[in-house]
Amino acid sequence: MTDQTALDAALAPVSAGRTTTRLRDGRADIMLDVTGLAESVRAALEEDIRVAATAVEGVDEVRILQTSERVQRRLIAVASGKGGVGKSTVSANLAIALARLNKKVGLVDADIYGPSQPKLMGVEGTKPQARDKTLLPVATPYGVPLLSMGQLAAPDQAIAWRGPMAGNALVQMLEADWGSADTLVLDMPPGTGDVQLTMVQKHKPAGAVIVCTPQDLALIDAKRALDFFVKTGVPVIGLVENMAGYACPECGAVSDPFGSGGAESAAAELGIPFLGRIPLAIDIRVRSDAGEPPAAGNGPQAGAFDSIAQKVADWLDG
Repeated sequence: MTDQTALDAALAPVSAGRTTTRLRDGRADIMLDVTGLAESVRAALEEDIRVAATAVEGVDEVRILQTSERVQRRLIAVASGKGGVGKSTVSANLAIALARLNKKVGLVDADIYGPSQPKLMGVEGTKPQARDKTLLPVATPYGVPLLSMGQLAAPDQAIAWRGPMAGNALVQMLEADWGSADTLVLDMPPGTGDVQLTMVQKHKPAGAVIVCTPQDLALIDAKRALDFFVKTGVPVIGLVENMAGYACPECGAVSDPFGSGGAESAAAELGIPFLGRIPLAIDIRVRSDAGEPPAAGNGPQAGAFDSIAQKVADWLDG
């Protein structure tokens, strides 16, 4: 009998089917559903569960989180094969646009070495708190709670961590107290390295959104990202083309400095949905730098993100 099996067996007589458990490295994480129970009953039940769990061999620490409903979280990985394609901007605005569709969304800045979400979401300098060694996400002005390495490290500090340390940081953020959020948007680091492998092994995403720009080199790298998710069994929701066409703010003429239509053609070739285009617009850059993501407004850029979010929401509900 494994330690995990022994833990579940020990809790069965006292939990009345109200617990979900996970045992790792001697720590038992127990989700206790207290829906409909009086406060005195909740306290007594928690104590009984704690006593039973502590008695199990292999359990050194017990962490119990009471919840009034069972929240099954879905992870949406926003990924790219290379840096510089605007993946973080897409992640932030996708999360906000999903929240505007009444989805209960959280945002995880999984780009451990280059975190940018605190700035994008307007919460630079705000540190997350912890309760019982569990991180509490930071509230943002846009109704999307956030956790980022950028909130934990000193400003401008280089994060010189090896792969396992970065992977552990991601797991801590994913296992935070996300409250009622049932969908987490993950702003992934570029490429297909240790952080991606840790995510897939310990918290497999429900699906992935791949971001690229129109030029051929970006599309080659996007195909590598797609191949990673295919090989690890993560469904690909679709492809987003960022920086797609520049509209001159003076005359309105549209040019395509990075090419046109490449991502849509690549999506068709690869047999995955094309989710839409995000223009190369100065307003997106200005608002992002100011911590005011365009998706929170009502301009034309917001419409582009809203359209992509609707397709992702339809996929989640399908």
